[in-house]
Amino acid sequence: MTGRLRQPTGRYGGKSAEERQAERRRRFLDAALQLFGDSPGYRCTTVAALSEAAGLSTRQFYEQFHTLEDVLAALHLQVNDWAEQAAAAALARARDLPLAERAAAVFGAYAADVTSDPRRIRITFVEIIGVSPRLEEQRLERRSRWVEFICAEAALAAERGEAAPRDYRIAATAFIGSVNGLLHDWRAGWMEATLDEIVDELVRQLLAILRPADWRPDA
Repeated sequence: MTGRLRQPTGRYGGKSAEERQAERRRRFLDAALQLFGDSPGYRCTTVAALSEAAGLSTRQFYEQFHTLEDVLAALHLQVNDWAEQAAAAALARARDLPLAERAAAVFGAYAADVTSDPRRIRITFVEIIGVSPRLEEQRLERRSRWVEFICAEAALAAERGEAAPRDYRIAATAFIGSVNGLLHDWRAGWMEATLDEIVDELVRQLLAILRPADWRPDA
């Protein structure tokens, strides 16, 4: 099938066509979170199975998406949006706190959101890998947003005299890999620790990057 089917127009059951389409899209994404993020996984899910799990028809699927890859792409963006919103809200509340407390607030909120549902971990760190060049580009683009976030906060900390002034792009990229790997392995049960201990370790790593041993704050 080369394109989506035409979407119905007009009101039905007190809802506009746009409202009905948005609800159906949400139901498909909810079903995808379950099937892609748990069992059987993205690669073993069919359009028919996803439609059945959503309580909708395959015709309604093609009104919303072209392929299952489109669903995975949308779901990956949604999971990342949730995590970004949690981190941004925490930063807004902690903006006037010292660097270590700001970092703890942000990473605590991010870690709590990402690990709150093991299906989100699987979508973000497992199912998205190796699907297609398109999704690899999307994955790297979303990771680059976290790199930009850390670089911006590092620059602000340097302006405040809380961190060494330098280009943090390479260090931030390496740190993001550490964050993702640590949270994935912890959620998978590969290490015994509380989430607070995981966050504390991430904060220590970040502070070591921002405040190297030979750096001294301005007097």
